[in-house]
Amino acid sequence: MSGLLLLVGSMVIFFVAYVTYGSWLCKKWGVDPTRKTPAERLCDNVDYMPTKPAVLMGHHFSSIAGAGPIVGPITAAVFGWVPVMLWILIGSIFFGGVHDFGALYASIRFDGKTIGQIIDATLGKSGKFLFSIFAYVTLLVVIAAFANIVAATFVASPQAATASLLFIVLAVIFGFSVYRCGLSLSIGTVIGVIMLVVAIALGNMYPLHLSKNVWVCILMVYIFVASIAPVWILLQPRDYLNSFLLYACIAFALLGIAIYQPTMQLPAFTTFDPSGKGTNPMFPMLFVTVACGAISGFHSLVSSGTTSKQLDSEGNAKLIGYGSMLLEGVLAVVAVVAVGYVGGDKLTELLKNGGPVNVFADGVGTFMTKLGFSFGVAKGFVALTISAFAMTTLDTATRLGRFIFQELFTKVDPKTGEAEGNVLTNPFVATLITVVLAGYMSLGSYLTIWPIFGAANQLLAALSLLAVGVWLKSVGRDNLMVLIPMMFMFCVTLVALAQIIFANMATHIITAALGSILFILAIALFFEARKTLFGGASK
Repeated sequence: MSGLLLLVGSMVIFFVAYVTYGSWLCKKWGVDPTRKTPAERLCDNVDYMPTKPAVLMGHHFSSIAGAGPIVGPITAAVFGWVPVMLWILIGSIFFGGVHDFGALYASIRFDGKTIGQIIDATLGKSGKFLFSIFAYVTLLVVIAAFANIVAATFVASPQAATASLLFIVLAVIFGFSVYRCGLSLSIGTVIGVIMLVVAIALGNMYPLHLSKNVWVCILMVYIFVASIAPVWILLQPRDYLNSFLLYACIAFALLGIAIYQPTMQLPAFTTFDPSGKGTNPMFPMLFVTVACGAISGFHSLVSSGTTSKQLDSEGNAKLIGYGSMLLEGVLAVVAVVAVGYVGGDKLTELLKNGGPVNVFADGVGTFMTKLGFSFGVAKGFVALTISAFAMTTLDTATRLGRFIFQELFTKVDPKTGEAEGNVLTNPFVATLITVVLAGYMSLGSYLTIWPIFGAANQLLAALSLLAVGVWLKSVGRDNLMVLIPMMFMFCVTLVALAQIIFANMATHIITAALGSILFILAIALFFEARKTLFGGASK
């Protein structure tokens, strides 16, 4: 099978889906471009701030993409490339795209509030409490998984580590220049992209060699600072500039594949259970292993946590919410082509020496040699790109974790309706607790963390779809396009989570305990919403 044909065919399918199904969703949900957004009405220049679509697209896409659409498909390649491809295509269009768009749109109509707060308004306090705990635990797993992956990538590609640190400094300078010194976005973009290239060159000249655990500690310090800083000083500018890295990486990959024309060396289908012991069957593990490339609950937290507070028009919700998910699907397809090409003889070795990111970097780096790049430079660039976006996911997840932690411990005066804070709602305290807990979990192997991440993440997606479905019903809108993927994800993820719990009870107690907590919370929340969603009167 031609990798080029696979890629081009997928892109055509995604484009048709964006034009047709995406527009249909806008019509059914009543998207109104003339309606003022929370970013316009509640602007505080800290969390709420109207943002140009190009900049917000950079933030949103950077936050949701990370390493997820690469790690998941490559890890799931043990089943063969056909099952992975089918789930990416169907999942991105009818599951993930609906999920991301729906969460963003619902949040816009709730003053930029999170999914947890939407559940509070539709299901009540108990529903919100259950969801908030579930989401917070899931975010801890997200931070742990991606910190582990970034640290491993920095060890395998030390030049990427140096460049990533320089990117942070560049982003702060860019943010001050554009938002406080009046530099135009277009001029700032040109200068910023040039400096990105300089940072990459300096990274190749001065690679930074540190141990994995040291990198984990450094990353924890970074996400603590980044998640409490105003969005304009680091989050927005870094995500915007980093987006050019990913766009370039995707463009280079597409051109490289077009010229190289790789063939899929990996079998189309291997076996239903690669473990041979019933511990890793295709159903349900395929659907939780390929998370971000098809549907990801984390995306709903980004959509309702940061993106909805920056959207300048409802008319851009389709582009940001639905379009970004389809673009992530394209990245996942590139990952499939990469692993499909190198999967013949180098897959095991590459996975041992750097994990899935190393597999992706090796494959895409090989394709880029047809564009005149040396293999070493090309592979380093790809590794840098993915680690940069994984870092974006890290600090976004930490900021979201802080939001949810603060919500959990904020008391509302029943007479005045005003929020009453305490030491646990302090941004610094809430962030510190989140970072310490996630940092402790991240000191293991990604192979230990990823299964629970996938199951928790996909179950979070089911719960987010549940919340959107309840809200759509409460406002008299059609929610069938939400209910179908919601029920499927519930069934798949609960079975997968049960398997993970039993498989880790004797060897990884923390993984089994986390899985048990998430399982119980999900069941409780589903029953909390069942009456409202299926025929009962909305609260």
